[in-house]
Amino acid sequence: MDRILTTFDAPSFTLRQLSFLVCAAEEGTVAGAAARLHASPSAVSEALTELERSLGATLMVRRRARGLTLTSTGVDVVARARALLAASRELESSLRAAPGELVGPITIGCYPTLAPTVLPPILQGFGRAHPRVELEIVEATHDRLKGRLESGQIDVAFVYDTLVPGEPRRARLFELPAHAVLAADDPLAAEPTVHLEQLVERDLILLDAPPSSEHTMSLFAAQGLVPRVRHRVQSYEAVRALVGRGLGYGILVQRPANQASYDGYPVAMLEIVPEVPTVGIDVIWPASPEPTERAQALIGFARSLSWPQPR
Repeated sequence: MDRILTTFDAPSFTLRQLSFLVCAAEEGTVAGAAARLHASPSAVSEALTELERSLGATLMVRRRARGLTLTSTGVDVVARARALLAASRELESSLRAAPGELVGPITIGCYPTLAPTVLPPILQGFGRAHPRVELEIVEATHDRLKGRLESGQIDVAFVYDTLVPGEPRRARLFELPAHAVLAADDPLAAEPTVHLEQLVERDLILLDAPPSSEHTMSLFAAQGLVPRVRHRVQSYEAVRALVGRGLGYGILVQRPANQASYDGYPVAMLEIVPEVPTVGIDVIWPASPEPTERAQALIGFARSLSWPQPR
């Protein structure tokens, strides 16, 4: 007689096996997954083999020199595994929390130049209100956020409003126009505004990190201009430091209160005329699954803050 399946029958696979599968899919190799999981490659490989045996399906093709590639079934199973693992973590967190208390981790992604402006008030205010929520920070440019929201590696991110891979949900926090940064002793620094035509023949210190670099070049292109790039750097403060020493000018969006570069050289911030379009700063989160209660609380908190306004 056939056995009747009941709701109390446990699956033939384990959450540990699913976590190994998701990690292997994200790392692309068994060795990479083993290093991240602090397990031996043989243990990871054995868990993946046993999972495939339990499900009766081939989830991935493993090649020694080229890592692993998910099959179509594997892609589907990984997506479902992420949801199951997230649900299990939420179950654990909810049992550890008092009524009305938020407990558990939130991984926050943030574009590097936004971090000094966006993160301090959020980490301070939200952290004070919800001390048992563990806030982890991942600074990454837009291109490096690719897949990390969809995979669940990042719960919430703070980014510029330009294209972010995938189709995340988003809400606008504030907007700012770009401005020019010059050394304080530059003859143009005494003026409140500057035209891009006045800068185009000078040396530009370009913040070469997507989407900042594309945005800067687009401002010149919109006026039929091509700037002369002297140095490309990936740090916001490196731009200001080089500008402060008189090596060129910069085009930036964020406006720190400090009127000096990291190494103490004074700089001037000038409005660009004619007025350039503002850049939106958004909070984004995955389209699915629904964000956790604590992630929703963080999004709401971020939207409730008073942010900088265009000058």
